[in-house]
Order: sequence, then structure tokens, then C-alpha cells
Amino acid sequence: MTVRYLKQGKAASERAEDDAKVRSLVEITLKDIETRGDAAVRELSEKFDNFSPPSFRLTESEIEAAMSKVSARDMEDIKFAQAQIRKFAEAQRASMTDIEVETLPGVFLGHRNIPVQSVGCYVPGGKFPMVASAHMSVLTASVAGVPRIAAAAPAQKGVPHPAIVAAMHLGGAHEIYVLGGIQAIGAMALGTETIQPVDMLVGPGNAFVAEAKRQLYGRVGIDLFAGPTETMVIADETVDAEMCATDLLGQAEHGYNSPAVLVTNSEKLAKATLEEIDRILKILPTTETASISWRDYGEVILCDTYEDMLDVANDIASEHVQVMTDRDDWFLDNMHSYGALFLGPRTNVANGDKVIGTNHTLPTKKAGRYTGGLWVGKFLKTHSYQRVTTDAAAAEIGAYCSRLCMLEGFVGHAEQANLRVRRYGGQNVPYGVAAE
Repeated sequence: MTVRYLKQGKAASERAEDDAKVRSLVEITLKDIETRGDAAVRELSEKFDNFSPPSFRLTESEIEAAMSKVSARDMEDIKFAQAQIRKFAEAQRASMTDIEVETLPGVFLGHRNIPVQSVGCYVPGGKFPMVASAHMSVLTASVAGVPRIAAAAPAQKGVPHPAIVAAMHLGGAHEIYVLGGIQAIGAMALGTETIQPVDMLVGPGNAFVAEAKRQLYGRVGIDLFAGPTETMVIADETVDAEMCATDLLGQAEHGYNSPAVLVTNSEKLAKATLEEIDRILKILPTTETASISWRDYGEVILCDTYEDMLDVANDIASEHVQVMTDRDDWFLDNMHSYGALFLGPRTNVANGDKVIGTNHTLPTKKAGRYTGGLWVGKFLKTHSYQRVTTDAAAAEIGAYCSRLCMLEGFVGHAEQANLRVRRYGGQNVPYGVAAE
């Protein structure tokens, strides 16, 4: 396999140093929230968001007041996006069925899909108010049947962001908090005097939010370990440089450390895309962010063959993978590590981020090797059960169980089985001896 980098991003060692600083700060902050509760949360909100209301939870009247500020067109667009996301989430939920099978006469095994009982949904709102994230987390949890959905987003210029509040409310949030950053994550996970802890945290965020979720994992469930937004464009000469450059920079504007990678087998396209990126960065309103992200994390990888392109793409396992080639379905059939695929030039990552219906909370930092993104199934726990309904089945299974327990030296386990063999099978099995 021959692979050449026409442009390469920051070294992994530099990224690791940044991660260590974030990790230390988050650990100290979470400990403070756990120790001092509301007081710590309020201090953090004042410091980072200049926001300190009587209560961080919005009342019904405050929700109505915020929603009244949303224009009719914006409200219509929010409802359209939520309709698309709901349709897909409902179809996914319908694919997950409870089962019960009779594996032997009188032996029934099954499972039930039960919603997580409380979820905290974080919606970023720092540099960009991520209205769509409310659809992706709150609405999807609602479709799953989660009975308590708490949602949090930071204030914007001292007030709740009206469109975010509208999206949370319409999506089905039961509690809406105007809180951002580590303080929101910590308050929802650990609980305070005024905020009940949740069982699970979901939603994207900056490096501090992602690290807070990572440190809290185990104490609560999380959707996935999320890092900065990543995008990859896999392209050949069936598309032009403008499309490749636009799709790369469209995601690079997320933050200063958002990897954007072009993988191609066309040196002509690669060089033209580099030139096109320089041109667009001069006119892009978000160039201050996108240019730094592209400078430090942008990459252009030139491959000899489509097979090489596939291998590179699977190894990187990018969050978003835009495929624009003469064999898009081949990539669909053979890609195995990614967050979400966007197939063909008529498709684009922004559609997935905002409106088309698939979820935009996706795995980053190579996590696509072992998990998919947020979906309705993440809010459901699949629990198994067993039922033995006849004496004969209890005795038969019990005898096998007794012998296998004794094989491992678990006498107490064996006695659980032996007791059933004696009572329901009529066999006189001596105490602490394997059944016949």
C-alpha cells in the first residue's frame, strides 16, 4: 500500500499534552461540585457564563416566554427537523422487539427492552448554539420512553437561548436547566441540593464536557466518549475541488481542533482542493476558527488505489465520512469503522447534523471501531429473564446445572440446582453431591 501525505496535522504527542491539562482541571472541578453542590455550580456559572439566576431550572412560564421569542419560520424549521428525527427514531425503536422462546419443553427464556429511567441531555451553546443537539438527545430519549429527561444548555448573553429552549421543550424534556460546561454535566450526574442526579448523560460538548463525561462514566452511563468534531472526505475525480473543500471546511469551523481529512487517489484533485481551501478561507465568516483547525489538524492523504483509500479510512475511523466516488456502494459495503456515512455528492454532513433524521452524536477518536453513535437503542437496556414451568424441566435442567457447578467447585451453586432436583424430580441427591 502506497500512501502519501500532501498535508499532515499535529502530532499525537501534542494532542496528548492538551488532553492532560483538560483532564486535571475537570477532575478538580467535579470534586468541587460533589463537595459543595449548588454553591460550586453557581460560582462556575457566574465565572464562565456570567449567569446567576434565582433558579437554574426554567419554570413553565419562563419556557413559554423563551419560545415566544422564536420566529414563526424558525419554529416551523425546528418542527420539521424534529419530525424527520422522530420518524427515524420510531422506526429504529420498532426494530427492537421483546422476545420469549421455549428452548426446551417447559423452559422459557426472554428479554425485555426497558428505558433508562432518567437521562441528562447536554446541549452545547458556547460559540454556536447547537439547537439540533436538543433534537438528537431529548427527542430520541423521548421516543425510547425515558420517564425523566433533564436537559441543560448554557445561557447566551445572560438569557436562555430561545430556540434551544423550544427544541428541548418540543422534544419532550421534563426539566430544562440553563447551565453549561462542566457545571451542567457535574450537576446532572452527581446531583446537588436542587438537581436530582440522572442515570445517564448524553450529548456532545467541548473538550471539558467530553472529559467530564469520561470521568463520570461508571457512576452514570454515557452515550459515548466524544472528542472534537471529525470529518473525512473520500473522493475521486468524479467530484471537483470546490465540493471537497466546502465539505471539509464545513466541519472544520466547529472548533480549533476539529480534524478534517481528504482521502483521494487523484493527485490533481488533492492539489486543487488545497488551493480551493485557501480561497474559501479568505471569504468564510468563520475563518478564524476553521483556518486554525485546518492548519493544525487538516490532512490530505493521497492513495494509489480504492483499496488503499478504504484501508486508510477504516484505520482513521472518522466521525463523519463523506464518500463521493464512482463506487459509493462499495464503500458502504466495506467500511466498518466510522461514525456515520454520507454517500454521494447530493448528500452532506450538515444534513445529518441538523435535519435529515439520523443522529448527529457520533463516535470520535477512533471509537467507531467498537461503537456506533447515539440512537434510540442507547436509551434502552435489554434485560433477560427465565421461566421454568414444569417439574420435568426443573429436574432436567437442575441435574445438568448441578454437575457443571460441581465441576467448577461451586457447591453452594450446585445445591440451588439439587434442591429443585429433589423437590421436582423426586431424586434423593445427597447434600453437596452432584446430581446423576
